[in-house]
Amino acid sequence: MSHKNKVRSYYDNVSERKVDIIPLGGLEQIGMNITAFEYAGSIIVVDCGLAFPSEDMPGVDLVVPDVTYLVRNRERVRGFFITHGHEDHIGALPYILPQLNVPVYATRLTMAIIDEKLAEHGLTDSTERHIVSYGDVVEAGDFKVEFIRTNHSIADAASLAITSPAGVIIHTGDFKVDYTPVFGAHIDLQRLGELGKAGVLALLSDSTNAIRPGFTPSERFVAETFNSSFSEFSDRRILVATFASNVDRVQQIINSAVKYGRKVAIEGRSMVNVVGLAREMEYLKIPDNVLIDMEELDQYPDSGTVIIMTGSQGEAMAALSRVASDQHRKIHIGKNDVVIFSSSPIPGNEKAVARVMNELSMRGARIINTATHVSGHACREELKLIYALTKPKYAIPLHGEFRHREANAEIALEMQIPKGNVFLLNSGDVLTLSATQGQVNDTVPHGGVMVDGLGIGDVGSVVLRDRQNLSQDGIIVVSLTIDKNSGAVLAGPDIVSRGFVYVREAEALLNESKNIAADAVQEALEDGRVDYVRIRTEVRERLGSFLWREMKRHPVILPVIMEVEV
Repeated sequence: MSHKNKVRSYYDNVSERKVDIIPLGGLEQIGMNITAFEYAGSIIVVDCGLAFPSEDMPGVDLVVPDVTYLVRNRERVRGFFITHGHEDHIGALPYILPQLNVPVYATRLTMAIIDEKLAEHGLTDSTERHIVSYGDVVEAGDFKVEFIRTNHSIADAASLAITSPAGVIIHTGDFKVDYTPVFGAHIDLQRLGELGKAGVLALLSDSTNAIRPGFTPSERFVAETFNSSFSEFSDRRILVATFASNVDRVQQIINSAVKYGRKVAIEGRSMVNVVGLAREMEYLKIPDNVLIDMEELDQYPDSGTVIIMTGSQGEAMAALSRVASDQHRKIHIGKNDVVIFSSSPIPGNEKAVARVMNELSMRGARIINTATHVSGHACREELKLIYALTKPKYAIPLHGEFRHREANAEIALEMQIPKGNVFLLNSGDVLTLSATQGQVNDTVPHGGVMVDGLGIGDVGSVVLRDRQNLSQDGIIVVSLTIDKNSGAVLAGPDIVSRGFVYVREAEALLNESKNIAADAVQEALEDGRVDYVRIRTEVRERLGSFLWREMKRHPVILPVIMEVEV
């Protein structure tokens, strides 16, 4: 019986009860986090994140998880339970909810960020949303889900204790152990310890920093760098690039600005939205008359302002990238500017970040990117602490590339979890756990669905391959007009080239290409039949062979045949 049609019956013996854990993303990369939990007639889903396109996805805006399995079983899905408000955990909701309209549960700030996204997509009225507090327990079919306070680089992050008839599963979400957080209280280690004493079936834990020894420094560590920079460069304008969602970091920048008598301008759409939300909800404390509009910058000396903006990851359309390329309407970089990068590059973004830094340096800016950021993810000693407190029977490393999850698995082994109880899963695996055994016994549809503009999933491997070919060798269009009745060539073939060669310097090549295309058309018409498929094939093959011999290139060759009746 296939997994998609299976509905498990209850067992009287607790040790025989089985729960399925099905990661649909977040295991082969940093991003697109989504994991389903299934027992009998109930499925719950933790997080619903997106991933940003890689360099081999030209034109693609973002990538969302394939939720085919959840859609097929929609009558059993009880809801989305969201750990925090980062894009890689909530960004796919507006694209998935139209297919899977189930309730969404999240903490206050997380839900406010989700609400903004739903409003943009016109989904506010159609989506059932529930704000939960730490300690709340939500009943969802055969599951009970408790939200537990944790620390991360965004406020209101939560770990989840998922109680099923087969046992308790803890999903850490993205977390670190911060004893002196900027906002709110520290992680609820006491509650995690209580769950560990009562018995934890499995721990699904953040692996992002599992390769790093020691502890992740407190967020307050960054305040020293900001104060030092504001003091050292008191006569210069300061620009700080960071993640829009890192509200605690924004608070520390504002604290330093207030301390050194500077006005603060916010730039970047997502930064403006998040700061506005956080201030309204009192997650940000900003004295009156500190914030100014971008339009007011000219009214203050460089030494009297600081600009907080998006673009710390080198995103092409973000505020800092536009500033670096001198395409911003208000900010123009000069030798009196200091740019602080208050983040570390996400794996894969290193080249983009370096490019922006170089462009800023060439315009005379001073770049600061040392001791300006602390991670929101737990290092090895923090992971050991969580394992020690929760004492899980099974360990399932999540969130990270394979090397990160492998390092997390090594920590689990150090913490005396048997090797056979540590699972390095692949997306789509169905891991079945009981009190006595765990094994991967099935797979479900999984992968990434590409979003391009308003199209969702209409860019597949064939379209992507064509785009890659176009980006590498360009395109040649061969157009001709044929008499519908006689099959005679009335016009053409004509050659149009884009992205292949510079036409004015390659007239001989294009003229020869035109002759070869004409010969191919005549040969295809020799038997008197007008076979458009044959004509297109002959043109592609002959012209393709010629261009490879002459140029060692493979442009996309597109024959266009117009049919007229004379």
